[in-house]
Amino acid sequence: MNQIIKLESVEDKIIDIRGEKVIMDNDVAALYGVETKRINEAVKNNPDKFPEGYIVRLTDSEKKELVENFDRFNKIKHSSADLKAFTEKGLYMLATIIKSPKAVQTTLDIIETYAKIKDLSRSMSRLPAADKAEQKTIMEKAAEVLGDILDGALETTGSETTLELNLAVIKVKHTVKKGKK
Repeated sequence: MNQIIKLESVEDKIIDIRGEKVIMDNDVAALYGVETKRINEAVKNNPDKFPEGYIVRLTDSEKKELVENFDRFNKIKHSSADLKAFTEKGLYMLATIIKSPKAVQTTLDIIETYAKIKDLSRSMSRLPAADKAEQKTIMEKAAEVLGDILDGALETTGSETTLELNLAVIKVKHTVKKGKK
């Protein structure tokens, strides 16, 4: 069974460049378990798969700022390589090209995570019309999915749901208690 990809495994790799949330090519390589040169080869050999908005190519000043602000990029300080940052769309496209077992599993994990989130969203939209028992089930499912995404290592130790009705406006508060059992 596929694992849900954990937010903390990628969140520290996401940076903001030109107002875009991106992951640098060397960080993508680490996520997919390949060398950075394989990432760059994939882009070079498949230019039609990376239209505008899929990759951000860094300028020299952006590279300098990156090195100054993030210690993990010190190794690229004197590199003459064309630095690339992948947007979310570019990351998915790259996953269709890079065929390492880790890249395939990472892609499957991302897809499974998004599918669960979409299912959760559909369930949450049913919440106002649901009876109390179904509302409780929906909230428990929501807590489980969010808990898996944010920190799958913890187990649910308790749950509390409060439902307020305020003249046709429903306010729902759900608290999930997590901890090590």
